[in-house]
Amino acid sequence: MRRVGMFVATNLAVLIVLGIVMTFLEPWLVSQGIDVHTATILIIALVFGMGGALVSLLLSKRMALMSTRARLITQPSNQVERWLVETVARQAREAGIGMPDVAIYDAPEPNAFATGASRNNALVAVSTGLLRHMGSNEVEAVLGHEVSHVANGDMVTLTLIQGVLNTLVLLLSRVLGQIVDRVVFRSERGYGPGYFISVIVLQILLGILASMIVMAFSRWREFRADAGGARLAGRNNMIAALERLKKASGPAQLPESVEAFGIRGRVGSGFRRLMMSHPPLDERIRALHDGAR
Repeated sequence: MRRVGMFVATNLAVLIVLGIVMTFLEPWLVSQGIDVHTATILIIALVFGMGGALVSLLLSKRMALMSTRARLITQPSNQVERWLVETVARQAREAGIGMPDVAIYDAPEPNAFATGASRNNALVAVSTGLLRHMGSNEVEAVLGHEVSHVANGDMVTLTLIQGVLNTLVLLLSRVLGQIVDRVVFRSERGYGPGYFISVIVLQILLGILASMIVMAFSRWREFRADAGGARLAGRNNMIAALERLKKASGPAQLPESVEAFGIRGRVGSGFRRLMMSHPPLDERIRALHDGAR
């Protein structure tokens, strides 16, 4: 709950600081004929920026289960399910977190993901393809990677960053949209066609920049989760698991809502790389080798 509190406090701080700035700027803007409705913009940013991200965090487990059609292991029905639950329980104790829910979803590709609203209310899910194509030592490393995501609070932190950036995008696009409409398009009210065109264009441009920032953090946390998986299951096992993932054919097929939380995601080069949630597997393997030196 501490990270959720940080999320709310950070977004409120952003709104308060920008509100103070706009309060000082407003007299000058009005003198120039620019009437910016600060309170309305702040409310919009608060509701859609912070509120939307917070709702997505609170519903993350349910949405992940629905989108992947994963089955929770409430009572292990075979040796494999029993081993999965016992392994996650042991790693959770070592990581100092509450026992996550454990689930299996049907997919041919080897993959796994973790999500949840807090360190003590999380979900770790593995694909049938992962269990089919990996040895137990490699699966253990993958589970350690996902448990490390939970222990590091990555889901909450990623949502915090996204919420702050959403708030800034919504706020700045509307403030700048009114200014452009009054100064460039000479609209008397600031809500003419120029405003709506400017807001749409600015939200797209600022949204792309915000996504780059979010994805940069997402790539960084993958390295950290790999290091955590190495601590919980052994460095050689973590490297072996990533090497096995390299042999998987085709792109990762997780639903977009949980793709950033999978152990394997889409990668690209050039500009596309800036929008990728995961670094190349070769770089992750090299980082583990470098950490052992």
